[in-house]
Amino acid sequence: MIAIVDYGVGNLNSVQNALKSLNILSIISSNAEEISKCRSIIVPGVGAFPDAMKNMKETGIDEVIKQAAKEGKPILGICLGMQLFFDESCEVEKCQGLGLLKGNIIKLEGSIKIPHMGWNSLSFENNSPLLRGIEENQYVYFVHSYYAVNCEEGIVNAYSIYEKKIPAIVSKGNIFGMQFHPEKSGDFGMKLLKNFAEVV
Repeated sequence: MIAIVDYGVGNLNSVQNALKSLNILSIISSNAEEISKCRSIIVPGVGAFPDAMKNMKETGIDEVIKQAAKEGKPILGICLGMQLFFDESCEVEKCQGLGLLKGNIIKLEGSIKIPHMGWNSLSFENNSPLLRGIEENQYVYFVHSYYAVNCEEGIVNAYSIYEKKIPAIVSKGNIFGMQFHPEKSGDFGMKLLKNFAEVV
């Protein structure tokens, strides 16, 4: 069973519907004890980093995720969920993340339109179980205004170019992240979710 974490900021139903179409069992839960009993965790997210961390701390979900990471349970973060895995974000205010991955979250800036919204292609960098059986230059759907920088060596598996190099898929051991929305990325996104389920 995969727990889809409900911490008040997320696209929960669309993620669960995507898993259902793949015949993957999941529950949506905001209960820390219930989440801790599941074999795997997905942390979705749409919204602001500080609000997400505040909600997680108030419910104890932050500690459940950290413990699950230590136990080797596969954990997937989607969009904001991926960003929460890093050390720190400057969104709204400086805020500490879960610290599962080394790096920082900063605002997208430049001559580009912000937010980065729409389809963009992926280029591969380092291998990951998520990329098993997948061809490069596939398109996925992004909606974000912040991105990861100063990532520790070797954790970026795929990236997109949006004037800047945007880490799009990251992983370290049992920790996985996608900056885009696989549940909105057609057959390719479904294949990525299937690959994550096979890790579980």
